Amino acid sequence: MTTIAVTGATGHLGRLVVDALISRGVEPGSIVAAVRSPEKAAGLLARGVQVREADFDRPETLAGAFAGVDKLLLISTSDPGNRLNQHTAAIEAAKAAGVGFVAYTSILRADTTPVLLAADHKATEAILAASGLAHSFLRNGWYFENYTAQLPTVRATGAFLGSAGEGRIAAATRADYAEAAAAVLVLEGPKAVYELGGDQPFTMAELAAEVGTQIGAPIGYSDVPAEKLVEILSGAGVPEGFAAILADTDVHIRENGALDNPGTDLRDLIGRPTTPLSDAVAEAVKA
Repeated sequence: MTTIAVTGATGHLGRLVVDALISRGVEPGSIVAAVRSPEKAAGLLARGVQVREADFDRPETLAGAFAGVDKLLLISTSDPGNRLNQHTAAIEAAKAAGVGFVAYTSILRADTTPVLLAADHKATEAILAASGLAHSFLRNGWYFENYTAQLPTVRATGAFLGSAGEGRIAAATRADYAEAAAAVLVLEGPKAVYELGGDQPFTMAELAAEVGTQIGAPIGYSDVPAEKLVEILSGAGVPEGFAAILADTDVHIRENGALDNPGTDLRDLIGRPTTPLSDAVAEAVKA
């Protein structure tokens, strides 16, 4: 029996990957939820999933977490100032534990994109490639949830705010990306690189119009210079460094299509069209 470990398995993406693996017929007992706080994984344990502590900031926990693991999904962490160190610790531990294959959740065109957000991903990919471990880079595009999470604010203000201009964004749902990760984990001989994005790229104005239609109120898109966006986000409590990263990403969406869809890898992996914009918005509005 192949043992598959998923890091961050209690997070937004990780829990969906576990669900997708089980839906594909993987026995829960052969899945390892490698998590920082095992006490938060009681639900997974109740389903028969193995739960092991895996704190990337405490590398001594990783040997036990990855023991006997054949395939590992390394979900990128959300600590931009420290995540390269965290990813490095995980890769080194996976190699020491004899893990046979590692899939890593990266960003679209990580090796060539100019977006600031890609720097840690590009470096992680290089470390994983140099490790000698068999691997796949799952280069995820934007999540719909990056925008639908803003709906309470958008309802209140009547507009999305950004600096993306008329740039197109090939977003997909977390569930789409989770299904793709699960598919790669059960494949024999997966590709080394998957560029993953949605089938129906949209502009921010199109997103705003769809939200407006579904909530029955006019919603617009307010496009502002990147410097102003950083100022507004910082004023709303977003750390200035992260606000700058978000604004930079918008600039590259506008100027060079940094998050537009490069192909059909995502739909090919999940065996269906990716979730349409209208469905993603409807689900968010319902929630």
